[in-house]
Amino acid sequence: MTRKSLFVVIVMLAALIASVPAALAQSDCKTIVPPSPWGPNDQTGATNRVTPAVTKAAAAEIQEGKVVVMSYPLGDGIPLFGTRFTKTILTATTLAPGAALGENQLTYMEDTWLSQSHVGTHLDGMGHIGRKDCYYNQTPMGKFITQNNMTKLGLEHLKSFATRGVLVDMVKVYQAAGKFKGNAACKKPCLEKGTVITKADIEAGLKMYNVTLREGDILIVHTGWGNLFEQYPAQNAVYNSGEPGIGKEAAKWLVTQKIVGVGSDSWGVEVIPGEDPKEAFIVHNILLTDAGIHIMENVRTDLMADEADRTKRATFFFSMTVPKGVGMTGNFVAIEGIR
Repeated sequence: MTRKSLFVVIVMLAALIASVPAALAQSDCKTIVPPSPWGPNDQTGATNRVTPAVTKAAAAEIQEGKVVVMSYPLGDGIPLFGTRFTKTILTATTLAPGAALGENQLTYMEDTWLSQSHVGTHLDGMGHIGRKDCYYNQTPMGKFITQNNMTKLGLEHLKSFATRGVLVDMVKVYQAAGKFKGNAACKKPCLEKGTVITKADIEAGLKMYNVTLREGDILIVHTGWGNLFEQYPAQNAVYNSGEPGIGKEAAKWLVTQKIVGVGSDSWGVEVIPGEDPKEAFIVHNILLTDAGIHIMENVRTDLMADEADRTKRATFFFSMTVPKGVGMTGNFVAIEGIR
């Protein structure tokens, strides 16, 4: 190839890459996705509901000062969706003979963590799920992506998650209703994959502990499926093969409750296989794309379920750290429930 022809190829490739965002942005998003209730410039979503008054009210849930871990360990070997991967690399060069620094012989170590952002216990942000090229708040996402990140709807726009958490124990609900069906791979009771959690099921879970949802809450759904995550890597294939989860009716009802987010001890929160084989992750569309309500996946719920059973109280102060990753669609998080 001559220099001239190589130059032409480079120019053509550059033009093609530059045209990708424009080529992707073809849909009329105002006919596909609802507008945000917080205005046309909103990039935040449901964390707009976490006002100082909401956080102050949630602080009343701290009665014992007990901190309950609600995240799973993050490391190589955990179950991962699809083609996602993880790889950790430790840099410890100063531990080699003669490599220590200064007269005080200082040594240090640091890590390289290679993975997608949606692994382990993680948060789905506003830019994670769309309908066609249309994302939250009628955003034509094709206009707002680069090779490296999004230029709109990134995690940097989120507000606080310091609010009230409410747990519903679907294992107990299904056992009480005489409709429990489990999976033999679980070492503790768990709902079988494909179990559709309905609005009535969630209401029964709330009634069990005499609580109602209020604006600004985060709902945590305990299904027991997370026990398979705890057994990693032995049960990774079973864990990833499907899951119990909320269905479309429940998701639409939760939107009317004006909550901030929904989390569960499963990799997708919604029921898999889904209710309609022609639809892909439709609950994600209902919550994230249409309503700006966050989804938290692979949440450890069993310890809080035990606490709720012990105290007959299913509410707690929800504390979650989310890195302000510029232009990111989501990230792994640390969640604690404070009682």
